[in-house]
Amino acid sequence: MILGEFDSEGKLFFPMDLVNAHREIIAVNALLDTGFTEFLALNKQDIEDLGWVLVDDNYPMQTAQGEVLFWVYAGTVIIDGQEFTIPVLGGDALLEIILGLPWLRTRRLVVDFPTGVLTLG
Repeated sequence: MILGEFDSEGKLFFPMDLVNAHREIIAVNALLDTGFTEFLALNKQDIEDLGWVLVDDNYPMQTAQGEVLFWVYAGTVIIDGQEFTIPVLGGDALLEIILGLPWLRTRRLVVDFPTGVLTLG
């Protein structure tokens, strides 16, 4: 089970590790966005710094700003002690690392603002 945190605006953040091409682990906090239908997204420059392999450089996706083209990389992450190689969307304007809805298909999300409990397990 992963213990998350709320920020002052009520955004949901969970710790995870990104594994770069040299197998070094980088600990990060990712924003959970239940409206995002992919596993993970982060800034393209950060992905390139990780050395992840480009899979597709023309992946269209509908966003609040209309249809946007993203890059897709094969990225390795560790969540709750488990390692996964997943498709990761890269974009130029992404400011946060975004965890998407597919993680909730196999994990239970508990959000209890009054008690300050946030878990994904």
